[in-house]
Amino acid sequence: MPKLFSYGTLQQTDVQLTTFGRILDGQHDELVGFEIKLIEIRDPTVIKTSGKTHHPILIRSGDKNAKVSGMVFDITDNELDHADKYEVDDYIRVETKLNSGQFSWVYVAKSS
Repeated sequence: MPKLFSYGTLQQTDVQLTTFGRILDGQHDELVGFEIKLIEIRDPTVIKTSGKTHHPILIRSGDKNAKVSGMVFDITDNELDHADKYEVDDYIRVETKLNSGQFSWVYVAKSS
C-alpha cells in the first residue's frame, strides 16, 4: 500500500473527501532538507476544492537541518492516481525517505 506525505491541502478534510471519497488515516512525520514556499493556483477546480488560491509547495533547501512537518497517509494505488490529478503542473511526485525512516510519495516543485 503506497504512502503519501502531505504538508498542505491534502490534509484538509474537504479536499480528502473530494479527491479520495473518504477521510484519510495518517500519522505525523517530517521531511528533512526541504522548505515550503507558496505558489498561485490558477486551476478553478483545484481552487474550488481547496478553497485557496495559493498552495504550499516544497523546494529543496540548502539547509540540511530544514524540516517540513506534515502527515503521512496510507492510500491505495487508485487514490494515488486521484492525488496526481488533483495536483497542478507545478508539482511532481517523487519518492523520499521521511524522518521516521519510512518511504513515501510526496509532491515537490518540478524545479527541485
